[in-house]
Amino acid sequence: MKGLGKILRYLKNYKKYAVLNIVGNMLSIIFGLFSLGMLIPFLNVLFPSKDSAVSTVSVLSKPEFHLNKVGAWLSDSSKYYMQLLTDRYGLQYVLIILCVFFAIIMLLKNAFRYMAAYNMAPIRNGVVRDLRNEIYDKILVLPLSYYSAERKGDIMARMTNDLTEIEWSVMQSLEMITVNPMNIIVTLVTLIFMSPQLTLLAFILLPVTGFLIAKVGGTLRKSSSKSKGMMGVLFSMIEETIGGIRIIRAFTAEKIIRTKFHEENERYTGIMNGVYRRTDLASPLTEFLVSIVLAILLYVGGHLVWSPTHPLDGPLFVTYVVIFSQLVPPAKAFSTAYFNVEKGLASLERINKILHAEVTVIEIEEPRLVKSFDKEIEFHNVGFAYQRGDSGYALQNISLKIPKGKTIAIVGQSGSGKSTLVDMLPRFYDPTEGLITIDGISLNQLKISDLRNLMGIVTQDTVLFNDTVKNNIAFGMTDVTDEQVISAAKVAHAHEFISKMENGYETNIGDRGGKMSGGERQRMSLARAILKNPPILILDEATSALDTESERLVQDALTKLMTNRTSIVIAHRLSTIKNADEIIVMQKGNIVERGNHAALLAQNGVYRRLYDLQSFV
Repeated sequence: MKGLGKILRYLKNYKKYAVLNIVGNMLSIIFGLFSLGMLIPFLNVLFPSKDSAVSTVSVLSKPEFHLNKVGAWLSDSSKYYMQLLTDRYGLQYVLIILCVFFAIIMLLKNAFRYMAAYNMAPIRNGVVRDLRNEIYDKILVLPLSYYSAERKGDIMARMTNDLTEIEWSVMQSLEMITVNPMNIIVTLVTLIFMSPQLTLLAFILLPVTGFLIAKVGGTLRKSSSKSKGMMGVLFSMIEETIGGIRIIRAFTAEKIIRTKFHEENERYTGIMNGVYRRTDLASPLTEFLVSIVLAILLYVGGHLVWSPTHPLDGPLFVTYVVIFSQLVPPAKAFSTAYFNVEKGLASLERINKILHAEVTVIEIEEPRLVKSFDKEIEFHNVGFAYQRGDSGYALQNISLKIPKGKTIAIVGQSGSGKSTLVDMLPRFYDPTEGLITIDGISLNQLKISDLRNLMGIVTQDTVLFNDTVKNNIAFGMTDVTDEQVISAAKVAHAHEFISKMENGYETNIGDRGGKMSGGERQRMSLARAILKNPPILILDEATSALDTESERLVQDALTKLMTNRTSIVIAHRLSTIKNADEIIVMQKGNIVERGNHAALLAQNGVYRRLYDLQSFV
């Protein structure tokens, strides 16, 4: 199977457990065959040879071993030793010995079987843990553009459902290439020694069985991959419904959303019906095909037993049939494992789309360390397109200097490239063309963590986490005291409402801070930036979504925060940036005007038109 190695490569960190699992399974198989081999002495004791004149077995001399007659030697040796023991101790004693010996063998078989299962647990869980960590680590470094193109629900489905599929595939694949083949090989070798004629016939018939099973499973991976994609769609719809439940109800769109979800769910159900039907076909199909082979062997073997030349002993043939029937469970397990691995490979392909996604923002091997910002930030003819080779550039020919300690405001219509421009400073994106420098050093030469530690970012869409107030304010920072957190909250005008919470700074704020108002969330975000105390501050429409009172409080906190800092402010409300040292006016990815508030009004251009529109309103 071409893709099996993709799954098995994750086992390299668990070689010890894999070896113990294989050893345990091998010993379990061997003792299992020994337990079945016990049928020969039982049958020889209970049903003596038809040539014997007495009610006990009759072999007068110890049989000689011949490689081409191993089956006959086993049967005759059993008769010989059973006869000796019976003559010396009696038939009842021999039966007791056989039963005790059988119980010991079964104990060992199941002990080693448990040993194998015991060592499988850390493999299954460890591989899934490693994969989950690998995906999560990759999510943290993927460019923001990746998340614009992918559904969040689909990413979540890959980290949950697809990983569960991989878990089963790892277990099944390990069994498929070790336990079941070992079981089949050991069993077939035993059958060869017992009766080469019958086993040769089985070798001719069994490959036909394997071919038919593989043919049925050929389309399973494609169907399984399609089902995983549909599950991602459902996850996305659920996530969007929960996030937008207020709007759904406000526009009485419940029926539309419900119908759409039911249609997608019905489509997913139809695909999964096909997947399960193909998977469930593996076991009965295998059992039926192997049963046909067994029926043919019963006919041929029965003919050999009753032929005048007696080429096959009766107890040996019965034992042969019983041992051959033991091929059915591993053959069924092999085919079921094959189907499950096909499903797992479909999941692995989906996971690999994340793991192999291109990371466009890469840190060089020996980056320059930077702990301070001393002079200026400069954009040198910067251009940016969200996809390489894309003719539609979001930014073109941007040249801009931001001296230390100055406040630079960026204004313009939605879609003019304001946020994209500032997102390149912390290297959320890298320029497609041109260069950005800090103190004369290109950003891609700096250590990314050092670069981002120079910056504090406050956005319009406040991002808070389902954690305590304290941990949200101190997010990403270590060795922060309670006094520092409280001091930052006071500057951000957040201490008053935090103190009124049930557990103060230890209060859990819920998912995305859902237990607080928009103004309170924004002031929490400001407190986080104040505590970080960065030399460069990026404010992306930080007050545009607030009411008048909240805006006043947040604006006052921002004024304190911007004091003696280099500030880059994206603003729609032009009244908030009148005092900026320089205002950059953008339009369709280009800088069309620049200057202070008074100078831009005097130009009577784009800025004046925007200002007049807001003043009129």
